[in-house]
Amino acid sequence: MMGNQYALLKREVWEHRSIYVTPLAIASIVTLGTLAMLMFAGGFAKELDIAIFGATNIAGDTERQAALTGFFVGTSGVFLLAATVLTVFYTLDCLYTERKDKSILFWRSMPVTDAEAVISKLVTAIVIIPMVTVAVVIATHLVNLAVTSIWFSAKGADAGHLIWGSVPLLDNWLAALIVTLASAVWMSPFVGWFLFVSAYTKRSPFLMAFMPLVLIPILEFIFLRSSFFADAVFSRKGMIPLFRGMDIEAFFDEETLHLSEEAVSLLAFLDVGRFLTSPSMWGGVVICALFVTAAIYVRRYRDES
Repeated sequence: MMGNQYALLKREVWEHRSIYVTPLAIASIVTLGTLAMLMFAGGFAKELDIAIFGATNIAGDTERQAALTGFFVGTSGVFLLAATVLTVFYTLDCLYTERKDKSILFWRSMPVTDAEAVISKLVTAIVIIPMVTVAVVIATHLVNLAVTSIWFSAKGADAGHLIWGSVPLLDNWLAALIVTLASAVWMSPFVGWFLFVSAYTKRSPFLMAFMPLVLIPILEFIFLRSSFFADAVFSRKGMIPLFRGMDIEAFFDEETLHLSEEAVSLLAFLDVGRFLTSPSMWGGVVICALFVTAAIYVRRYRDES
């Protein structure tokens, strides 16, 4: 079974090139944006010299680390948003397209069960897309740091001290991996629902997936004057139970008037144990499993000949 899953996952990446093309496109945009900002900043030579002097001689390692962390968080957020959109379109398209172009008949002739085929698409949505996204995020950070280092060196600054001596690479990358994977698991009920719609509907999977999410809350409010469905569904778009509470006062050391070291560590704000023991998370996983089971059933018994 593991051999089949590996082959099926390779098939998903091969057939759905958007899995890696999308993050690469975002990486190109981010890098071009960095180059544009550096070129723009180069036009303010006097102000730039003052900023470099302050960053080198006044700001501490923690302040420089905070600035670089802000850049990392901003760029990683763009990738996370793109991965979310990519996952929606992938899950709505993957099972629908193979029925539309009749390629499902070919795959049914192979020694692969319907359960293996659907699970491979689930794993692609929840694991492969986040992993590819994080890999491209890491590559993008390295490229942008290298470009920025060259630019700072050309301006006479010590890039090794300003950037590489302060950049919290492992902290940011591990946090990005945890947040991306946790977000995928947290949104797994939607992934399961989209896979079921993709396996069931004969046309317009996007419309069929989102129309119930809009109409059911409206009808519930009109006839029952309640919002249980809306609360259950749309509450998951809020903050997932992964982040610790943030105390603004803890950001600064009152004695030195500098940022505290804990304030710039992204891992310090993540509580993986709380996430893994969250009833809401496990409830979502169960709902996802039910939808995936329904998708397997529909794929197995629907006649596509």
